[in-house]
Amino acid sequence: MTAVLEPTLAPLPLALPAVERRAVMPSGFTAAATAVGIKASRGPDLAIVAADGSASRAGVPVAAIFTMNALPAAPVRLSRQHLAATLPSGGGGYGWTRGIVATSGSANAATGDSGDVDQAQIASLFAEALGAKPEETLALSTGVIGTRLPVRAVGDGIADLVPRLSASDEALAAVAEAICTTDSRIKVATVSVAVESSGDEAATSFRVSGLAKGVGMIHPHMATMLSVVLTDARAEPALLHDILRSSATRTWNQLSVDGDSSTNDTVFLLASGAAGGQSMQQGSQAARALAAGVEAVARDLARQQAADGEGATTLITCQVSGARTDIAARAVARAVVSSSLVKTAVHGRDPNWGRIAAAAGNAGVEIDPNRLRIAIAATLVFDGSAGGPLAFDRDAARAAMDAPELLVRLDLGSGAGMGEAFGCDLTEAYVVENSEYTT
Repeated sequence: MTAVLEPTLAPLPLALPAVERRAVMPSGFTAAATAVGIKASRGPDLAIVAADGSASRAGVPVAAIFTMNALPAAPVRLSRQHLAATLPSGGGGYGWTRGIVATSGSANAATGDSGDVDQAQIASLFAEALGAKPEETLALSTGVIGTRLPVRAVGDGIADLVPRLSASDEALAAVAEAICTTDSRIKVATVSVAVESSGDEAATSFRVSGLAKGVGMIHPHMATMLSVVLTDARAEPALLHDILRSSATRTWNQLSVDGDSSTNDTVFLLASGAAGGQSMQQGSQAARALAAGVEAVARDLARQQAADGEGATTLITCQVSGARTDIAARAVARAVVSSSLVKTAVHGRDPNWGRIAAAAGNAGVEIDPNRLRIAIAATLVFDGSAGGPLAFDRDAARAAMDAPELLVRLDLGSGAGMGEAFGCDLTEAYVVENSEYTT
C-alpha cells in the first residue's frame, strides 16, 4: 500500500506577501528599452532604469550583490567601483545611483583592459545624458563572453532613450524583454505591502517590483542572472543591502540550472522613497515588511528562472525540514536540485528516490538514515524509522511527476531547520542549445 504524505513533510510555512506576475512600475522610477544591434537577432538589447526627476541630485539608495566568479565582467567591476565612490562605507556593496544601463548580447567579460575602457565610456555617455556624474551610474551586461560592446551604437541608443524614459508599466516590461538572451519569456513580479500603525510607527504602504533574466549558467554563489528590484519605500542603502543579502540567501543562492556560475551575475535593489513617510529603521515593523516584500519578489523570480531553464520541462522544488539548522537544510536542498542524476531522473519521470538520497548525502551535512524521510510528488517513498524503502505505486508516481512542477520533500528528523531550493530537469534540448551557443 502506498504511504501518504505525513504532516511533518508538509510544504514549508512561508510568511510572504502574495506575488503578481506582472510588471508594475513603483513610483519614483522611469525606464525605456530599444534595439541597437548587439544581438544577432536584432531584438531589444539596450535598456535603462532611472530615478525620476524628483530624486535628489545624488540619486536614490541602492544595494547590490554580485557574482562570486573569480573572473567578474567589466560591468561588475565598474558597478562595484561606482558604488564605493558614492558611499565609501558601503565597500562597493551599496551606495547611491541615478540610473542603470543594461545591455544584452555581449557579456563584456574576459575582454581585458579594452572592455573596461568600453564600459567606462558607456558610463560617461549615460551620465552625460542623465545630467549625472559617471559614478552615479551602474551597469548590467549579459551575453557571449569574450565579445566587446559596440560603444558608439550603445551611446547613440542611450541618447535616444533618455528623452523617452517613461514611468509606465509597459516601460518596465520592455526592460525585462531587452535583458533576455536565451530566456523563452520575460520574468517579472510585484507585491503591494501595507503596514498598519504600531506604537511609534506610522502606517505606510509601498510596492516592490522586480524583473530578472537568466536560464543557463545558473548555480548558487549568486546564481547566474541579472535582476533589478525597485521599491518606492524609503530606506537607506545599508538597510537595503542587509535585506537583499538575506533574501538572496534563501532565493537566488538556492537556484541551480546547470551547475555553472557566470561572470556577470548582478542584482540591484533601488528605493525611490516616493511612497513617503520616515526612512525605515533596522528592526522596525516597516523594515520587516519591506524585507518580506523583497524576498517574495526574489523567490518568485528565482522560481520563474528555474522553470524556464534552458531546455527544461519541469521546475524542481526541493523542500527540506528537520535539519539541525536552516543553513544545513538549505545545503541539502541545493545538493538535490543541483544533482545531474536527479535532474535526468525527473526528465525521465523516474521516481528514483535513491538518487535523491545520494544527492542529499553529498551536501556535507550529517544525516541519520534511520530518521530520514523522502517524498516524491506527495508520495512517501523512504522512511528510515520504518526500515527504509517503502512500497509505492511507481506508475502513479511517474504520472504525478509528469507536471510543470515536481515537489521533492525531505525530513532529516534532527531539528527545526528548514530550507528550499529550485532547479529544473536536464534535457536533450539543453545540450543542443549550449553546444551551438556561439555558432
